[in-house]
Amino acid sequence: MIDAAILPLVKRAIDRPARALVARGIGADQITIAGFGIGLIGVLALWMGLFWVALVCLALNRLADGLDGAVARLTTPSDRGAFLDIALDFMFYGLFPLGFALHDPVANALPAAVLICSFIGTGSSFLAFSIIAEKRGITSDAYPTKGIYYLGGLTEGTETIALFVAMCLFPVAFPWLAYAFAALCAVTTLTRWMAGWRMFG
Repeated sequence: MIDAAILPLVKRAIDRPARALVARGIGADQITIAGFGIGLIGVLALWMGLFWVALVCLALNRLADGLDGAVARLTTPSDRGAFLDIALDFMFYGLFPLGFALHDPVANALPAAVLICSFIGTGSSFLAFSIIAEKRGITSDAYPTKGIYYLGGLTEGTETIALFVAMCLFPVAFPWLAYAFAALCAVTTLTRWMAGWRMFG
């Protein structure tokens, strides 16, 4: 919901670090893969109940997600890079709740399953819209630097990361946080279905 407003601020904040990475010959794909690896460590930390470690890994993963795009724009953006970025992002979003389910299956398995299912709704509607928009040559004025069409919604990247931070800070509240966010994701999915139905009719 607020990604379009946040992105310009993030872009300004990471411009100098991105230029430093380019000067050292570090490519965008390397940053993307390294960020995903750090994210996997965070999921393992959740499994072991090391929530503060998971929170640090979450922060580093999201930093890498911002830096890889900035580095790509300073060098040569590629379709492979855009594909890798979104594919690993979506995988990370699904794995993070799984870490809580592995940590406490009795309390967390069902809410994690519901949340991951809701992510399938938001993710599939997002990607399906993007594919058809690309086919029709439709571009997004709100996200002009993105490699694919970004269709907004009530629950976007910023809100999802805020959720994950809250889960790390208050792990006992995971079930309620998961159910509440899943409900918001359902609203996002429905609005994206409606947007696609109207625009592609």
